[in-house]
Amino acid sequence: VLTLLSVVLEFERAVIFRLGRVVKGSAKGPGLIWFIPWLDVVQKVDLRTFSVYIYPQQVLTADSVPLLVDMVVFYRVVDPTLWFTRVQNGCDATHWLVQATLRAALGAHTLTDLLTQWPSIATRMEEVLHSGSRPWGVQVQRVELRDLKLPISLQRSLASEAEAERTARATMIVAEGEVKASRTLREAASQLSPVALRLRYLQTLASVDSNAAGSAELSDPEREELNKTKQI
Repeated sequence: VLTLLSVVLEFERAVIFRLGRVVKGSAKGPGLIWFIPWLDVVQKVDLRTFSVYIYPQQVLTADSVPLLVDMVVFYRVVDPTLWFTRVQNGCDATHWLVQATLRAALGAHTLTDLLTQWPSIATRMEEVLHSGSRPWGVQVQRVELRDLKLPISLQRSLASEAEAERTARATMIVAEGEVKASRTLREAASQLSPVALRLRYLQTLASVDSNAAGSAELSDPEREELNKTKQI
């Protein structure tokens, strides 16, 4: 029987169809394989990781926000026999499956969920894609969101909302600081004796006098007390 040789590369596997049926056993390769030219048809598949780029798709979220989303999915063929016998064009089928899964996954979540819970959403997408493509001999390895574009009007609204939140937070921090300062002063005043409070008052007057051009702004009784303090 006349046979021929074919070379299967390290990252390839070959599936041999003899009279229309798959030759029993696993896919052939790497290395040299034998086949009968008038009986066999050799189909080779690349086992390296493929990437599917999904061009920007307009998706409507659960809260009716239109988004432009593009993403990349990485997958590889793990069963060459299924790849050739279960799906007509595995690359196209995987591409359409990714698009459908993307629309379904993002459409089931609100914009806030997408912005805050994207890692968990991507993980669930990987599980859905894996279960959907496994019968074709495909293993989905990773799902990466490249870009998510919001409408300009929505971007402005979110920016205004974020600025308002920052302003409100700053106001609350200042108010909390004033409350703590007032509480601290009240506690300190409750612990000081009348004599200590009087001395503190006189020290304040002395500080005011040193910062001012003179003691003209002080009243006569205050000036007299301040002079007594300096004499002491």
